[in-house]
Amino acid sequence: MRETELILYRLGERDVLIRDMARLMEEFDLVSFYDVVNRILEMAAQNGFYGNLWHCCLTDFLLNHENAYSLGCEIHGESNASLKELVLHDFEIISELYHYDFNLFPKGAHKEVLSSILEFKESVKGGNIYNDRIRSLICETAVMLGGCKKTEDFGEIVTKCYEKYGVGKFGLHKAFRIQNQNGKTEVVPIRRITHVNLDDLVGYEIAKKKLIENTEAFVEGRRANNCLLFGDAGTGKSSSIKAIINQYYDQGLRIIEIYKHQFQELNEVLAQVKNRNYKFIIYMDDLSFEENELEYKYLKAVIEGGMEKKPDHVLIYATSNRRHLIRETFRDKEDRREGDIHTGDTVQEKLSLVARFGVTIYFEAPMKKEFQQIVLTLAKRNQVEMEDEAILAEANKWELYHGGMSGRSAQQFIDYLLGTKVGK
Repeated sequence: MRETELILYRLGERDVLIRDMARLMEEFDLVSFYDVVNRILEMAAQNGFYGNLWHCCLTDFLLNHENAYSLGCEIHGESNASLKELVLHDFEIISELYHYDFNLFPKGAHKEVLSSILEFKESVKGGNIYNDRIRSLICETAVMLGGCKKTEDFGEIVTKCYEKYGVGKFGLHKAFRIQNQNGKTEVVPIRRITHVNLDDLVGYEIAKKKLIENTEAFVEGRRANNCLLFGDAGTGKSSSIKAIINQYYDQGLRIIEIYKHQFQELNEVLAQVKNRNYKFIIYMDDLSFEENELEYKYLKAVIEGGMEKKPDHVLIYATSNRRHLIRETFRDKEDRREGDIHTGDTVQEKLSLVARFGVTIYFEAPMKKEFQQIVLTLAKRNQVEMEDEAILAEANKWELYHGGMSGRSAQQFIDYLLGTKVGK
């Protein structure tokens, strides 16, 4: 096999499995064969792959390989003419790996082992690496690539995937978090996120409308603002953000979750995403600062005020129970404050962070009628078999002892009913 002749699609450290299988195709070795089969099966279990696992392995390699061609297709939607011959050269070699005839392996006990990886049945539980949507994309693309007879057709399928989905982790995944290993900042995928839709959130129509309008302007390339969602606990602020990313993922929206202690790494995060063809929301959940916490100064500089301009395809969305984010005390309002002569400057310093959010959206705890409407709507969606009057009577008791009236307590009440014989 000619895997060593690849130019753009060079095999890296994570592609040892492909390299070892290619060597088996050149020179069969029984011990190595069983080792490779074992690793392919482990890969399938982790990723949830099914069908021809060898083809899935190669497809996973193609859809995650970031190079001059794949990134160019993601950004520009078309290939660089200068790269076309080089890409076809690589696709021809990779296509040979897809179409290798495993009947050329020595006959014997290997036939049953081979059939286990070439016709692997779909796992009901899926895998831990990819969610069902991504693993289906890879497995279905593997079938299409395995059926291609011409290199040009093979290349067209791969190119269309890059143009539609992008490449690598930012192309395949919706949400990410920050991880620091050995002093290196890395944006890593969140494998499974809550699949909540905007329609699932009952009430808060005005708040949701403001959030949708700002987000749609952003994904459509129009001017948009950083956004702060604040208000009472359990009112759906975080759920609204999750719903937004599910709603607009297909339009190129991605979200990166970051915590206070990671704010010093914001500039490195922006450097890693600034040349990608996606819209990124930097998401900060439950954002607030105590008087002695100074991490907000890093955030202020990144949002607005630093020498380097924040990329146009990046916005910051935050949720908080506090309107002004930074804890204020009565001492801040006094004319004389021990150790601080210019009290007005101190107050302005604390208010300056929230001023950098162009859109602020208030999520208020529902009144009783609104709370009851939320409860009844959730009960209907979940097919709770109780009369409305009985549901509301139980809901009124529930909210008195479980955090008051909010969307969260309403959902918890419905979960309680579904988990007992009462709601069945």
